Amino acid sequence: MASPSDILKMISDDGYEFVDLRFCDLPGQVQHFTIPASELSEDGFDEGFGSDGSSIRGFQEIQESDMILVPDPDAALEDRFRDHKTLSLYCFVKDPVTGQPYDKDPRFVAKKAEEYLAGSGVAETSYWGPEAEFYMFDSARFDQNQHSAFYEVDSIEGAWNSGADEPGGNLAYKPRYKEGYFPVPPTDSLQDIRSEMMLVLESIGVPIECQHHEVATGGQGEIDMRFNSLLGMADNLLKYKYVIKNTARRHDKTVTFMPKPLYNDNGSGMHVHVSLWKKGRNLFAGDGYAGISETALYAIGGLLRHAPSLLAFTNPTTNSYKRLVPGFEAPVNLAYSSRNRSAAIRIPMYFSSEKAKRIEFRCPDPSCNPYLAFSAMVMAALDGIINKIHPGEPLDKDIYDLPPEELAKVAQTPGSLKEALKSLERDYSYLLKGDVFTQDVIETWIDYKMTHEVEALALRPHPWEFALYYDI
Repeated sequence: MASPSDILKMISDDGYEFVDLRFCDLPGQVQHFTIPASELSEDGFDEGFGSDGSSIRGFQEIQESDMILVPDPDAALEDRFRDHKTLSLYCFVKDPVTGQPYDKDPRFVAKKAEEYLAGSGVAETSYWGPEAEFYMFDSARFDQNQHSAFYEVDSIEGAWNSGADEPGGNLAYKPRYKEGYFPVPPTDSLQDIRSEMMLVLESIGVPIECQHHEVATGGQGEIDMRFNSLLGMADNLLKYKYVIKNTARRHDKTVTFMPKPLYNDNGSGMHVHVSLWKKGRNLFAGDGYAGISETALYAIGGLLRHAPSLLAFTNPTTNSYKRLVPGFEAPVNLAYSSRNRSAAIRIPMYFSSEKAKRIEFRCPDPSCNPYLAFSAMVMAALDGIINKIHPGEPLDKDIYDLPPEELAKVAQTPGSLKEALKSLERDYSYLLKGDVFTQDVIETWIDYKMTHEVEALALRPHPWEFALYYDI
C-alpha cells in the first residue's frame, strides 16, 4: 500500500515534471487532465482536484456538473509515452456538494464490490485473469453521413493481401483465415512489437505471463497478464489497453479492442479467469467435477442464471453480438464444461495445483468497462453461492453434433445488445446488494446504451442492405 508521502517522494526523487490525473467514464474510456508536479501536495489526496463532469459520458447533468477527482496513491504509474516525465494517477470521483464518493464512478463500484465480497462471509478476496485479445492494423478508415457509409481496415498480415502489389514486392507469409494460432515469424510479423508491449507493461508494474498471435488473420494478438485483485486487475486492464495502443502507434500501427472488426474470421474475446479465496485457501478447489468445489459449482450456477443480464456489462456493445455467433469458437451456450470451448464457462485443466483452480467465463469481450464487468460477475457468482444455485450437469459433448431436441434444451446467450439490456431491466436485484450497483447506475447504463448505441445504429442504413434490397 502506497501513501501520499510515498508518491510525493517518488515525484521528487525521480524528477517528474507533470502529474496526469485519470479517471474512467461509465462506458469505460479513460479520461485525464494534467497538472504541474509542483501542484500535487498531501492535501490533494484528501481534497482532490475539481473538474467538469457534464461532458463525461454517463456522468453529471449540466446543472450539476462539478466533480472532484481524488488521486489513489495505490494506482500510480509512469507514462512511458510522453516527451516530458509524467506520473499518472488513477482517481476516485467525489461529489463536491456532499463530499461523498460518486455512485457512477466505475472505480468506486469496483471498490464496493470488493468490500461486499469481504463482508459477505463467503470469501475475503477474489483473483482475476482476463485474456484480452486485440487486432493490430496498418490503417483503419470509417465514416457515415446522410448519404454514404463505409469502413476499411488493412493489415500487411491480412490474408486478403496475398495477391497485393506491395512496395518492394509482396513477401507473402500472410496468416490464412482462422490459421493465425500460432505460426512462428515471418508469418507472425508482429512478434517484436508485442514483445515491446510486454516490456513496457512490466516496466510500469503490470506482470505479464506470455504473448502470442491469435487465431485470426490481419494482426490479431493477445498478451496475458498475471492475476490480480478485482480493482487491481480492472486498473491493470486499462493500463494494458493504453500501453498496447500507444506502443502500436509508435510503429505506425493502430490497435482496436472491438469484438468483431473483421467479417468471417474470429472475433476478439476476453475470457475471464476468476477464483475466490478465504484465509489463504482457494475456495474453488475441491474433489468434484473437474477438481472444483461445491462453492465453485454454485458460483457457476449464479453466473449462468444471470448471464443474459450480466452480458449487458460484459458484452456491452452492438458489435459484441457479431462475435457471439456459432462457428467462430464463440461461447454462445449457457453451460459449463472442462473442455468444451463453446460453453460459456470452462474449468481449465492445465494445472493440477489447488492454487491454480479457477473458473473461466468465456463470454466477455474487451469492449467492456472492466470495473463494472468484474463487479457484476462477482455479484452474480456470490448470488449463486449464497442461494445455492446449481448449474445442472456439465455439457461435455460436441454441441455442434447434438440432435435438435437436445440442442433446444441448451440456453443461448442473448442475440443482441438490446436483448441483453432488456434482460438487465428484468434481472438486476442481485447487483443492488450491498449498494454495489445503485438503481441510478443501472438506469443510466440502460438509457445510455439504448439511446446512444442501440437506437443510433438502428436508424442508419447498412451497406449490406443495399446489396440485399436495392433492386427490389
